[in-house]
Amino acid sequence: MSQQNMPQQTNFRSKQERTVVLIKPDGVKRGLIGEIISRIEKRGLKIIALEMFRATPAQIDGHYPLDEKWIKRLGGKTLKNYRDYGFDAKKELGTDDPIEIGKMVRDWLIDYMTSGPMVKMVVEGVHAIEMARKIAGSSMPSEAEMGTIRGDFSVDDATAANRDKRAIHNIVHASETPEEAKHELNFWFAAEDIFDYKRAEEDIMF
Repeated sequence: MSQQNMPQQTNFRSKQERTVVLIKPDGVKRGLIGEIISRIEKRGLKIIALEMFRATPAQIDGHYPLDEKWIKRLGGKTLKNYRDYGFDAKKELGTDDPIEIGKMVRDWLIDYMTSGPMVKMVVEGVHAIEMARKIAGSSMPSEAEMGTIRGDFSVDDATAANRDKRAIHNIVHASETPEEAKHELNFWFAAEDIFDYKRAEEDIMF
């Protein structure tokens, strides 16, 4: 076979990514730390940093975006949930402005994420950002497929959470985009917290 006609080799190493996974307070309290770590590692992803900690409100405030676009999207999701289930957001929350509602939900998230200890980890692997999100499942428990962490273990309801004026208890957080992963890596971890090593099966898998 000529060099010109040889099939192109995919460089899997070029698709190596790092992402952040947080096991939220409800995941810790429900004894799901080992289960979550096991699912990540069985997928072929590598945990290169791991620590239990208790976040301060200031830390969680820095963790979540402050830009208006993100806050508006957060409020929009909440408004949609109210409409879908026939509730009046303005009556319940005093406003139907998605930005104002987004700010409320952000405050609920801070309360939730500081309500108990969490576990933070850096996960590395091929398409790690997307893979960790798939393992976690949809952030809305009712939409998370069975076989995902949230689909198998989340029992909370978005409508109930909104009416109780609190965040949805959905066990785990995983960075959503490369930009978010970069911010969270730099925010939660120092260089000395992260370890480089080779898993025994890497030569077989890739």
